[in-house]
Amino acid sequence: MSKQQAISPGKNFFAGGFGGVCLVFAGHPLDTIKVRIQTMPVPGPGESPLYRGTFDCFKQTLAKEGFKGLYKGMAAPIIGVTPMFAVCFFGFGLGKKLQQKTPDDVLTYPQLFAAGMLSGVFTTAIMAPGERIKCLLQIQAAKGEVKYAGPMDCVKQLYKESGIRGIYRGTALTLMRDVPASGMYFMTYEWLKRILTPEGKSPNELSVPSVLFAGGMAGIFNWAVAIPPDVLKSRFQTAPEGKYPNGFRDVLRELLREEGVASLYKGFTAVMLRAFPANAACFLGFEMAMKFLNWAAPGL
Repeated sequence: MSKQQAISPGKNFFAGGFGGVCLVFAGHPLDTIKVRIQTMPVPGPGESPLYRGTFDCFKQTLAKEGFKGLYKGMAAPIIGVTPMFAVCFFGFGLGKKLQQKTPDDVLTYPQLFAAGMLSGVFTTAIMAPGERIKCLLQIQAAKGEVKYAGPMDCVKQLYKESGIRGIYRGTALTLMRDVPASGMYFMTYEWLKRILTPEGKSPNELSVPSVLFAGGMAGIFNWAVAIPPDVLKSRFQTAPEGKYPNGFRDVLRELLREEGVASLYKGFTAVMLRAFPANAACFLGFEMAMKFLNWAAPGL
């Protein structure tokens, strides 16, 4: 096997940021649909639900708001996702580097999982407020009432209402979602890269279709772990102040009582449809940026 590229958390930071931008462009429309399905009101007796499913929500959004409706609230994730993915890939790079005794050490899968979990801790500081703002903007458009003029206005109003705690509401749930899911994400990607690498070649020389496949599947494994805490987080972050005094335990109790265990997998179709192309785009962007950085600054 050819010598592996030394891990550079700094390069990971810049390449991860570029990967994040690719991810938002590819995945935002289905993210909007996911949040709308997860937070739609429970229909009363004899009423039909607001959306019959993913494709119905897609059709209704297009009909009412046009193509732009699918990209509602995208400014917040672009501003948040670029540094978040930069920090995420930096955390993963750092997690790998900390576990290597020499630059040539090949890490085991549990070590890769641990490095991925570290990246989940790193990203939550940026992720939690960005997610809260995104969810509030996405559901206000669906409800038809305009409380917030945009991301900055949303931050101002939340801060005025309940200080910094209002902006960071749902942080524990974001951690519960992102720490194990990030471990799964990076471990799956590295595992598939190794499997898809031809004999005698380096994983850094993978073809574009192989990178797209590994990245897409990593996204699917990531969300398989992340959906239940994500449903709880969407509910908790968009609920009126004081509705759930005991935090996620109250949300979980209410969901299970009203809608059963299946409700923890609400938005599953939208999530999985989005996970593959969005994460395939992300890892392709990351690998291309890494190749460019290794060429432009080989010594770093």
